[in-house]
Amino acid sequence: MDKFACEGLRTLLIVEKIISQQEYDKWNAKYTDALNSLQDRDEKVAKIAEELEFDFDLVGSTALEDKLQNGVPETIEMIRSAGIKLWVLTGDKIETAINIGYSCKLLDDSLLQPIIDGERSVKINEQICLA
Repeated sequence: MDKFACEGLRTLLIVEKIISQQEYDKWNAKYTDALNSLQDRDEKVAKIAEELEFDFDLVGSTALEDKLQNGVPETIEMIRSAGIKLWVLTGDKIETAINIGYSCKLLDDSLLQPIIDGERSVKINEQICLA
């Protein structure tokens, strides 16, 4: 996955988890209730989905290229040349974000490239202050 990320590819992991019909029926009832909820549906569905998202077996992985739309590098270059500061905020792996940043001409070796990757607000604030 790190190799794929360094090449700017999107990864998809394929996993399996074997559960009994009884376990599935119990989980599915809660999932159906969450889907039919009139309040906080997305949060409830996500919480129920997480109940199955552990202790599974990796079956395989795949990677695909997520091509930039036409004109993205040129548009970013115009924004940079106008003196507008740009930041990259992403949920991608750091390696993927950096690779995409170079491919769209958002990043080049002349730029300061601080990486703010803290998981808690205190750490993020420290990293921002140092950037």
